[in-house]
Amino acid sequence: MTDLITPSTMQDFPLTIQHLFGHGRTVHADSRVVTYTGETIREATFAQVAERADRLAGALARLGIRPGDRVGTFLWNNQEHMEAYLAIPCMGAVLHTLNIRLFPEQLAYVINHGHDRVLLVDASIAPLLARVRDQLTTVEHIIVVGEGDTSGLGDILDYESLLAAESEGFDYPEINEREAAAMCFTSGTTGHPKGVAYSHRSIWLHSASTTSAQTIAINQGDRLLVIVPMFHVMAWGMPYAGWWTGADLIMPAQFLQAAPLADLIARTKPTFTGAVPTILNDILHNAADADLSSLREIVCGGSAVPRSLMVAFDQTFGVRVTQAWGMTETSPLAAIASVPRGTAPEDELDWRARTGRVLPGVEIRICDDAGAVLPWDGQAQGEIEIRGPWITASYYLDDAPEKFHDGWLRTGDVGSIEPNGFLQISDRAKDVIKSGGEWISSVDLENELMGHPAVREAAVVGVPDEKWDERPMACIVAAEGTDPDPAELRDYLAGRVAKWWLPERWTFVDEVPKTSVGKFDKKVLRARYAADELTVVEI
Repeated sequence: MTDLITPSTMQDFPLTIQHLFGHGRTVHADSRVVTYTGETIREATFAQVAERADRLAGALARLGIRPGDRVGTFLWNNQEHMEAYLAIPCMGAVLHTLNIRLFPEQLAYVINHGHDRVLLVDASIAPLLARVRDQLTTVEHIIVVGEGDTSGLGDILDYESLLAAESEGFDYPEINEREAAAMCFTSGTTGHPKGVAYSHRSIWLHSASTTSAQTIAINQGDRLLVIVPMFHVMAWGMPYAGWWTGADLIMPAQFLQAAPLADLIARTKPTFTGAVPTILNDILHNAADADLSSLREIVCGGSAVPRSLMVAFDQTFGVRVTQAWGMTETSPLAAIASVPRGTAPEDELDWRARTGRVLPGVEIRICDDAGAVLPWDGQAQGEIEIRGPWITASYYLDDAPEKFHDGWLRTGDVGSIEPNGFLQISDRAKDVIKSGGEWISSVDLENELMGHPAVREAAVVGVPDEKWDERPMACIVAAEGTDPDPAELRDYLAGRVAKWWLPERWTFVDEVPKTSVGKFDKKVLRARYAADELTVVEI
């Protein structure tokens, strides 16, 4: 008997960015990439951007870039960065997005470790790269976009001149879907940053996932405001998903403060965006009169999203904020707080405020300290482990065996999982406070504190304690025009968390230090406390 289904029944179609590129440039030729300059707006159709991407590929090939070579981008979110997103992986090279906020020694490390041969650099931030130019051992050419002080870079090439010298079209090579398309390094809060290489296949699948109604439903009717930096986990996948579906892409460049973002939103009417909580907090406190009515939803992630921030956006702007979870190693989307079927309207916020529900295609589990798998009962707490087709299985030129467990990625997050697949992260493993043998969630304390009207930001860290080994210390940024009292804030917490969680130590700071990707940098606060650099009130 002959099998009805054989391996040849379906096309062996390669899942590559070339497919995304070709679909967007033809089917959605009239969709637009919009770049904000702080004063004016410039636009180009997908067809025009694609033609320039062809020229960029030709220019890079003329400079000697071949399949497998790394090309670094040191750029803002703009049209030129989008052209690089398309040209570099489609010609078989590897797009290496460089975090402009890394410390100089980290920046030099990731460029050298990535073996970048060519760098594309925005002239406005060329001085940042100039600080490490003499340390870069693999870079052969620097291509500059725009105008600015490039005196510290040595010999440079002009982006527009290179493109103008090329002919239309480019003969793109055949690509194996499992080859690397792009690379991003972790933020490197401890030790050297680690490189994560994304294959064409993983980006294709992640892009497809973001167009699903089960996730964020990016579609041709959207105008995507790409706030998340394109050097941070591929801007959460929005550039590729937007290009594929024909959604207009609105690029804010370096203008990520509340006032220019409010202006850009008013002028371009985006329907969807994603951002870290610090960006939304800035808009809430400094642009509360902004018209955000065009937005159908804002996805927020990067760190825990305070419930109070969601409520404030509902009440102030009439905009829905949904929490999502992921990391550099997960491409990044791994869970999103979709509301379960049958949920009453008054209970929806309870689900939206959770970390998120695991996405189709991704598997998660929690394990105890001995590595035993724990149940999905909403109570058991353990380290979250994850695997799936867009989850990394290794780091670039870095074995890091401690980060993997039986083929699962160890995330370093501690939490629980509900029977319906909803994940609730209680803390980072390195930040959880262990007091008297019991765990205290710094994230829960922070979220509750940021619900107080006199608190703009709150970070909670564990500090040494003679009796309990460790106790929470609250670091508070007061809202403008307020002068909160520690006793008042402690009383406010008393009805919201367990009594033994209440911090005895309080300090007020002008700003909570942030990592290069906008997360609270708690190691800096712990170091400042240990160095006796903080004024601490004990109650």
